[in-house]
Amino acid sequence: MQQFKTYTFRLYPSFDQKKKLNSFLGTTRFIYNHYLDAKENNQGLTFYEMKKDLPNLIREYPWLQEIDGCILRTAIDNLENSYKRYEKKLGNKPKFKKYSQMESYKTNYLEGITSNHVKYQNIKVDLANRTIKLPKISEIKIRGYRNLTSFDKKIINVTVKRVAGKYYANVLVSENIEVLPFTPSLNMVGIDLGVKTLMTTSDGEKIENIKGQLTRYERKLKGLNRGLARSQKGSKNREKIIIKIQKVNQKIRNAKKFYEHIMINKILKDNDVVFLEDLKTKEMIENGSHGLAKFISNSNFSDIINKFKYKAKILGKKVYQVSTYFPSSQICFSCGMKNERVKDLSVREWECPKCHSLNERDINASLNILVEGMKLYFKDFDKEMKLYLENLGRELDLI
Repeated sequence: MQQFKTYTFRLYPSFDQKKKLNSFLGTTRFIYNHYLDAKENNQGLTFYEMKKDLPNLIREYPWLQEIDGCILRTAIDNLENSYKRYEKKLGNKPKFKKYSQMESYKTNYLEGITSNHVKYQNIKVDLANRTIKLPKISEIKIRGYRNLTSFDKKIINVTVKRVAGKYYANVLVSENIEVLPFTPSLNMVGIDLGVKTLMTTSDGEKIENIKGQLTRYERKLKGLNRGLARSQKGSKNREKIIIKIQKVNQKIRNAKKFYEHIMINKILKDNDVVFLEDLKTKEMIENGSHGLAKFISNSNFSDIINKFKYKAKILGKKVYQVSTYFPSSQICFSCGMKNERVKDLSVREWECPKCHSLNERDINASLNILVEGMKLYFKDFDKEMKLYLENLGRELDLI
């Protein structure tokens, strides 16, 4: 199966290469802010007109000729995407980019034949020498993927990022991935995603949130934020504190990502069919209290669901999502009675008024998700069986 995949390499640029990378990152910010200002002052300005205006801007600022032309166009594309997300109410209104933010630029892969009949590639990953060639920059030393010996993949584009003073290259490729076939199975599990407990399975297993393991990072972050508030804007000390904050945030992100991968791999190894809730995270954040919204945002529900989906696809497993509005926490698993009095998240255990069984909130919800998900699974299975029998009937008629 042909699929897009991103390979992330750590860059180790020389002093001159750092200067070039920083100028490319600064140019992306400059182009984005320039046309954002033009868009706000001239509401009728289209993004096609912005791209047509680029040659005029290059004449006005000759130093732009030294920059990879693809970077200039993709900066406008990023601005266009930001406005589209804002119009669809998927994000906030685009704001001017600051130097202190995590910065990135994207360049597309191009290839051709030179006048000397030599194949030309503007981006090339050489794992033998551990280097990456980027447009307008010589080969940069890289690290990552020690088990890979060659990189004979179809490159689509590269996004270069600067995070906490470190440089990374995200190489997007299109490659053929071997996908294992799904075998119908009754090895199933229902999973309730929560704030207090990250994942609760219908087998009774509770996977705690990693928040407790990040306490020391959060304490350090509080101290750094206090120092940032006291520092003078534009000072060198403020820049140093910002980099330290970015480093701590990066460690928190990496720890969460690693933890999620480990837990999801374990669940998919033990089960062939996984049932989850179709959570509307954005609505939950908007409608919840400030404290709850913060916990939901930190729990990365959307990322967890996406990881389940793409990993299951490769491993030959199935993932089903029950309806957003299915009241999994309110239904008694033993008798099926709906108890609306337990909507309050502070109610962790409740006794069913009808059958008097004692229900633990998260385990009860995961069991209900399992039952509701099985309905979707067997409905899907019936369709596949009918299609299989119809095709078999046609083949028999031909014989």
